Amino acid sequence: QVQLVESGGGLVQAGGSLRLSCATSGRTFSRDTMGWFRQAPGKGREFVAAITWIGGTAYYADSVKGRFTITRDNTKSMMYLQMNSLKPEDTAVYSCAVHYAGSYYATTSYNYWGQGTQVTVSS
Repeated sequence: QVQLVESGGGLVQAGGSLRLSCATSGRTFSRDTMGWFRQAPGKGREFVAAITWIGGTAYYADSVKGRFTITRDNTKSMMYLQMNSLKPEDTAVYSCAVHYAGSYYATTSYNYWGQGTQVTVSS
């Protein structure tokens, strides 16, 4: 059974930092591109970042570029999202996902999803 489990969310003041983790199990994803998405209250799910398995090339949404860093450790079946200089508009449920086809930026390109972890940034 494939599982993705996020952790590391919480409440932080604006300007602060959080590190999200995504633990995978049930299958080896070391050859898959993986991504982070977020969904704020009343809004659709949006792309945050993705990382390829070859060379670890990273892709970011413009809104987080320069503040967030995505990494992965295939030996531990883990993916991370380091979030710095957090803003209130970063408040959302953050989910990790496994890419299977198509654009890295589209939710429809991912077929395995975690339940998400809440990130709340206070002003």
